[in-house]
Amino acid sequence: MRGGAQSHLMRASDGNLYVVKFSNNPQHVRVLANEFIVTRLAELASLPVPPIELVEVSEWLIQHTPDLRIQLAGTSFPVAAGLQFGSRYAQPPWEGPVLDWLPQSMLARVRNFETFTGMLALDKWLCNADSRQAIFFRKGRARNYTVNFIDHGYCFNAGEWTFPDSPLRGAYPWNEVYARVHGWESFEPWLTRIEQMPDSTISRIGNEVPPAWYEADADALEQLLATIGRRRGRVRELIYDFRISSRHPFPNWRDG
Repeated sequence: MRGGAQSHLMRASDGNLYVVKFSNNPQHVRVLANEFIVTRLAELASLPVPPIELVEVSEWLIQHTPDLRIQLAGTSFPVAAGLQFGSRYAQPPWEGPVLDWLPQSMLARVRNFETFTGMLALDKWLCNADSRQAIFFRKGRARNYTVNFIDHGYCFNAGEWTFPDSPLRGAYPWNEVYARVHGWESFEPWLTRIEQMPDSTISRIGNEVPPAWYEADADALEQLLATIGRRRGRVRELIYDFRISSRHPFPNWRDG
């Protein structure tokens, strides 16, 4: 698959296709933990993200699959065995197209278009240090597409687990997806779900992450989860900073 983590598309024993990120990917082992935590938080906020699974990849499979390798600095080496992160592919290719972008003229055909604003709130909360990534898919000859949000590895500043907030980070590249934002009400119900998410829920997600994905550094994970909890109260501030940035993302915002 495309992207810096060099994910691979694999069919798992449950019959589904998964985009699998490996612990020895070129970015950082922690991006697997990031993907897991962010996806679980997005699910709790009712944002459209693909289902995820822990995917067990055996040494035998790696040895008998020449393509299961990673390229880095002119060298090639096998992917890691063991538990890896799997994000379910939107749909089998024969059921319809899966696109990683749509022309701006076609964005009106995205049936869950309003979720772009909810995902912006989540990305600001979790300090996505990259642009927001999305895929669009439709069944057969259906006219309208569905958006799913993918690739959360650079939340928490990738492997650094820091929060260098910047107004222009964590947003989708095109302002057109924010054209329907008229005020704070446009961020509901997702913003309230984020602000009211219990600390216990956030901690429970951390308990589900395989220790190898954060190098068994329990203190670092605990600090990360505590910071996530504290930042719930800053989401509106971070959205406001984006609103008044040079990008002018919300042309239809109405005060009052």
